[in-house]
Order: sequence, then C-alpha cells, then structure tokens
Amino acid sequence: MRKVSLLLVMTLTSTAYAQQRSVKNDAYHYKIEKTITASRGAVVSAHPLASQAGLQMLQQGGNAVDAAIATQLALAVVYPAAGNLGGGGFMVAHLKNGKNVTIDYREKAPGAASRDMYIDAGGNANTALSQDGHLAAGVPGTVAGLFASLPYAKLTIQQLIAPAILLAEKGYAITDREAKSLNRTQDNFKKLNTQGNAFIKATPWKAGDTLLQKDLAATLKRIRDNGKAGFYEGETARLIVAEMQRGHGLMTAADLKAYEAKERTAVTFAYKKYDIVTMPLPSSGGVALQQMMGMVEKYPLHDWGFHSIAAMHVMIEAERRAYADRAKFLGDPDFVKVPVKQLTDPAYLQTRMQDFDPKKASVSTNVPAGNIYESKETTHLSVMDNEGNAVAVTTTLNGGYGSKVVVGGAGFFLNNEMDDFSVKPGVPNMYGLIGAEANAVAPGKRMLSSMTPTIVLKQGKPYIVTGTPGGSTIITSVFQTLLNLLEFNLSAQQAVDAPKFHHQWLPDEVYVEEDFDQTPLNGLKQMGYKIEPSSPIGRVELIRINGKGQLEAVGDKRGDDSAAGY
Repeated sequence: MRKVSLLLVMTLTSTAYAQQRSVKNDAYHYKIEKTITASRGAVVSAHPLASQAGLQMLQQGGNAVDAAIATQLALAVVYPAAGNLGGGGFMVAHLKNGKNVTIDYREKAPGAASRDMYIDAGGNANTALSQDGHLAAGVPGTVAGLFASLPYAKLTIQQLIAPAILLAEKGYAITDREAKSLNRTQDNFKKLNTQGNAFIKATPWKAGDTLLQKDLAATLKRIRDNGKAGFYEGETARLIVAEMQRGHGLMTAADLKAYEAKERTAVTFAYKKYDIVTMPLPSSGGVALQQMMGMVEKYPLHDWGFHSIAAMHVMIEAERRAYADRAKFLGDPDFVKVPVKQLTDPAYLQTRMQDFDPKKASVSTNVPAGNIYESKETTHLSVMDNEGNAVAVTTTLNGGYGSKVVVGGAGFFLNNEMDDFSVKPGVPNMYGLIGAEANAVAPGKRMLSSMTPTIVLKQGKPYIVTGTPGGSTIITSVFQTLLNLLEFNLSAQQAVDAPKFHHQWLPDEVYVEEDFDQTPLNGLKQMGYKIEPSSPIGRVELIRINGKGQLEAVGDKRGDDSAAGY
C-alpha cells in the first residue's frame, strides 16, 4: 500500500490565484482550504479534490452547472461515505437569465416494495432491514440527475467525468478522517457484502494510504461512453441486479430502466429584502425552511443578538412547530396531496406561534401539527461563476456508506434511503424522525428528505449559496446559517463554523454541539428546555458575495471540506 504525506492545512485564508500558483493540487499532495476569495468562480465541497475537479471545469470555460456535475462525480470517488453513484439528491440553480431550476433525483422505492415490508409478524418495525443491507436500497437517482442537469451546462459529459475516472483508476491519498471512517465501518462491510471490494482491508487504513477503485473507474467509463444508459442499462444494471439477487434485495432491471429525474417548481419566498430559492417536495427542507423563517421574521432577532436566550428561544419554537407539521403532512407530491400553500401561508404561520410563551419552553406533546382545512450521511456542494449562475446541490446515501453494500464488480455503495420512509407510522427512523401515512412505503414512491440546497438572491442576483448534510438537522442548520448572515451579521466563516442547535419536535430535546456557550444554555434550561449534547451538527458549504463584490467560499471546520476558486 503506497504511503504519502498529506498537506492538510485546516484553516487557511488566501486568494484563489495565490492558491493556484503555490500549491500542487494532485491526488497525493493537496491542501484543505477553508476560506478563499475569488473573482471568476468558486466551488466548495466535502473534499478538496472534488472542489478542484469543479474548479477545473470553470477554468476550461464551463459554468456553475458544469462545475457542480464534475464535483458530484469526483465526490463519488473521493468521498465514498456520502458522495455517490448509488444514491440520489437535489439540485437548485439560479441561472444567469433569471430562471430558477430545481431537479429532483431522489431515490424511489423498487416496484416490489410494499407498505409493510419492514414490519414483522408481531406488528413491530424491523428497522435493521430498512437501514442495513440489500433491502434498504432504493432505486438510485444520482446519474439520472446529472444527465438532467447537463442541458444547463456548457461542456460534455466526457469532459466533466474525466477527473473522477482518473481519481478512481489511478487512486488518491486518503485523509486521516476518511481512514478512521473506513476503519469504523469494516465489520459492517464484511458482514453485509457478498463480494470483496476496494474498501475492505486486512490491516487498518491510515492517512496517506492510496484508495484504488478499478471497478468504479470501469463504471464511470460506461457512463462516459453510453450516457445515462451506461448506468441504468447494460453491464452496470446487470451488476446491480446480480447484487440484489445475491443479497435478496428487491431492485430489478425494470426498476432501473424506468427511473427518471424530474424538474420541479422551486420553493421561492421573501425574507425581508432577500429572496430565498430552495427545494420543493419531496424535500421537506424547502417547506420547513419557509415555515421557520416566516415564523421568526416579525421578531427582533438582530436586536436580541446572536445566540441570545431570546433569539434561541423563538428559533427553537419555530423549529418545533415546523417539524410537527413535517411529520404529519409531508410526502412525495406525486403520491399524496400535500397542502403546501396552506402550510406556508403567512397567516397560518402566525397562528402557529400564537401559543408561543416568551418566558418558557413549549411541550411538544402540546404542540401537534397545525390544522389544515384541506385534504446524518449526506454531502453538499455550492458553486458560483462570474456569469451570474449559482448552484446548490445536496446528495446522499442516507447513512454513512448507505446500506454498506458495494455493488459487486461495479465498485459503488448503494443507499439505505428506504429508512427515510415511515417504516411504520409513529416509529422513528435512524435520525429519530417520526412520520405518518403521507410518507408510507409505496412502489415507485420517493421517500421524504430533509436535504435543503438553498440560494439567496439580493436585488435579483445570487448572494448566498448554501446547504449541508446532517440528516434531520439539515433544515435547522441551513435556517441558522442564513440567520447568522442575514440577521446577526456574522462573517461567512463564523456563520458556517458557529455551534449549532437543533429541535425536531420529537424527541422533545434541544441538541447542541459540545462547544456551545453554556450561558444561553443555562438560561434555556431555566425556561424548561431539556438540553442534550450532540456530535457535530452539519457540514455547511457556503459561498457569499462579500462587500467588495468578490466570491467568498467557506468549507466547514467539521470535516475535510474545502473551497477552491480563481
């Protein structure tokens, strides 16, 4: 196993031009750039090599969509825990002509899926089957999403996929964080896979080890040569179906061939002098973000101040109410009628806060979903170019490494997105989220998601592009990041790195990161909140236009996230 030294600079601010001149960015010598400023284009993603792949496309004359596609493909190689071919995601774009585009490539339940497929003879939910192994996998949407995005790009798929093929075929040096992640998951890899693969290793992985993915390189070449059919038909499809048969999964060749990504109408709403563009259903993020921001808009958050007890109190109560509505009403709009207009109506949002008590915490059992009078592993990338295009993309396998199943001979992980359905109404999923009939399993149905890729416009022009992984915490992380910038006037880096808090209705607890200031937490406890420590919440990728008109790109301190630009 080849060993090399990595230059891992965890906090470095520089101009992108200086970065390109002074740093050799190859697969074995690369820097993690947490903050860069640029004038012509910027990319920020979960891995420096993926950000560099996107930057290459901008430098070759591509636009923000080109960069987003190339970055996603590279993430499928260098960030196997969440970057993927075997998962799905959402793209939100604001184009230079003023058009908003959202593309839904969320996974779907296989045709043989059934309402009670994870319920045993005693009527109990068996979430082990929905979270690990072959039955946990939905029909992947990522590759279809990339090709649905391609008409908005300028370069060819052959150009966009080239960096990913090179990284898979020639290998790259893994970081210490990735080595530890692979080591933690070795037992599951060995237990759940029917064949050996590139991720199983006899001795522990170490920082600097080379990860070679020859099978994945071959899969990427089939996509390069045959387009979408290079994944959903032919040899790759055959390998997926063979894997399903060995592991007693449900996905068939017909399921794969029938999969289509879908353009949807963006969620757009005003917050004071800004316009927010985000993802519609089956992302719950857009609806919930609009609800939360609408609920807090009338309160003097700026005057109260960042992480003040008063500001956190009203923000937590808005989170509580939005997640209560999420649990009852939201699901795939192609299968269930969701009262989105009513849920986001300003008058309704004000009624949701009528029982808000400024002196004490609410109790979730006393805060049900509203009355409507009508029937943690994911990855995000943000891109801006100098033409006026902005792209936010969030993709996922759901849990870390998804189902932990690698398609034999094809080299990529399959998702475990079936757990994002309501396996049984009232039973929490792996993120503790409660669901109802609107999100029950059905053949061909897309499972509800929390992914919230978001663009903020200022005077009609891109101002902020952001998003994050984090399972159920995604929506609240985006919510807080936006308020950190729009209300509390934090710097871009501060807005991303600031400790986050999260409330999702049930369980009735406020999760806070360990580096949170205890002073406001003590005040919240006195108001009746139950405070629970949390592992890191989210990994925000953000680009903002600064006061000088420059692109300021920030990667989250919580991971190997890295920015690139020129």
